[in-house]
Amino acid sequence: MIYILVIGVLIVLAYDFTNGFHDAADMVATAIASHAMTPAMAILIVTVFTFLGPFLGGLAVADTIGEFIDLSEVQTSIAFSVVFGAVLAAISYNLITWKLGLPTSSSNSLTGGLVGSGITALGSSSINWGVSEVFQGELTGFTKIVIGMFFSPLAGFVVGFIIMRLSLNFLRRLSMKSRRIFVVTQYLTVSWLAFSHGTNDSQKGMGIISMLLLAGGVYSEFTVPDWVVLACASVITLGTLFGGWSIIKTVGFRIYKVQVYHSVIDQIGSAAVILGSSMIGAPTSTTQVVTTTLVGVGAAEHPKHVRWEVAGNIVKGWLLNIPVSIFLGAVYCYLLQLIFTF
Repeated sequence: MIYILVIGVLIVLAYDFTNGFHDAADMVATAIASHAMTPAMAILIVTVFTFLGPFLGGLAVADTIGEFIDLSEVQTSIAFSVVFGAVLAAISYNLITWKLGLPTSSSNSLTGGLVGSGITALGSSSINWGVSEVFQGELTGFTKIVIGMFFSPLAGFVVGFIIMRLSLNFLRRLSMKSRRIFVVTQYLTVSWLAFSHGTNDSQKGMGIISMLLLAGGVYSEFTVPDWVVLACASVITLGTLFGGWSIIKTVGFRIYKVQVYHSVIDQIGSAAVILGSSMIGAPTSTTQVVTTTLVGVGAAEHPKHVRWEVAGNIVKGWLLNIPVSIFLGAVYCYLLQLIFTF
């Protein structure tokens, strides 16, 4: 049991690592593309503030993920199959899309993996869908996660569009000398975006490890120990250090010609949406929010200059994210059940 738990924790930390280098690329892409920061400086800032996020921003997202499937009364081997299958599905999708240079959602991958593995091992009744609670004015379970994941990109686009439109008259009056102001501001906005990323994304791994500890009988109820917070924050930060350069090229150079003021507005809008979602415990995708906010910024300034074909390809990847992850989660869970039975 101890060995299986250790392996499980390591697999979740591997997911956090892929999450770190996957999403770090999106956070630094516009800062690098606008030549406001060197890649090394951008990654360093993102690494530090991503680490601080979960310690200062609360654990509401971890609680949402951890209560998605109730494993407290489930046979240990089946519970491990569910968790392992979900995490392996998320890791697989992260690696595939990173290799292709597509900025997709680690959060969607994990959620889809949980749905696929949960249904395969325990049936659909095991999942906290949260549908009936909606009619009672309460958001919980799968419904809360889906609403957070689908509405946050839309919110990113709207916020980016509005901030850019409100700023246009002001920006047109500025001279090239004002660039220094935006460069300095960039350090603050990148830090804020990284902090908001840390308060949301690193908590997903914390919720999964806590589910494992509950399934393994280490704890009698769902709880997130301090060592889990430290481990997940450290590993996602380590992943951040390795940033995904193929994704940086897509977000920073292929969607819109980014100037330093675009980068600042993109980061302000993205950070506000992600941090707001974290406060209510709704998991969001840093990747999706950063990308759609940038599209909103571009659409507000010069709609014809936005490379809509590239944006469309990214959206297609998002639409496939959950279905493919559900399939992968089901396959991995089925194979793991065979292994544990054997």
